[in-house]
Amino acid sequence: MMKLGELIFGLLSEALGLEPNHLKELDCAKSLSLLSHYYPPCPEPDRTFGISSHTDISFITVLLQDHIGGLQVLHDGCWIDVPPNPKALILISNDKFVSVEHRVWANRSEEPRISIASFFMHTIPNEQVYGPIKELVSTQNPPKYRDTTTTELARHYLARGLDGASPLLHFRI
Repeated sequence: MMKLGELIFGLLSEALGLEPNHLKELDCAKSLSLLSHYYPPCPEPDRTFGISSHTDISFITVLLQDHIGGLQVLHDGCWIDVPPNPKALILISNDKFVSVEHRVWANRSEEPRISIASFFMHTIPNEQVYGPIKELVSTQNPPKYRDTTTTELARHYLARGLDGASPLLHFRI
């Protein structure tokens, strides 16, 4: 998974017009946290929610889901189902780039639903400062967010809970 992360950050760097190692040198692929989700069949799925609307605090999330599904992403104000494909990985851009708000429905299936999320993130506490990438900022494209540390972002993220809003809004200029 670490090698995949390095590849993804290299491709993202190139897509942004940066040197291939740019994001890797910012330690985006330095740390990995793994979270397994187990959703048993829900007896009342219409009265229950799986995980409420949120964004992740990691650089990116790589998700492996089973054949049951339940993940939705917010796009142009509408919730869109992400079709389950156990042979595919889903990449979710998170709060350090362009955040993707997502949620998970309660399990409506007769069998358990399982997914595994790999979060590329920094260990906390971490006082490394992150901000707009200088090579991408100009007078035509000014920064939208102020510099912050991972510790400050995490403190704000954890204090507000899963309210659906990106914690980046707190750091908007």
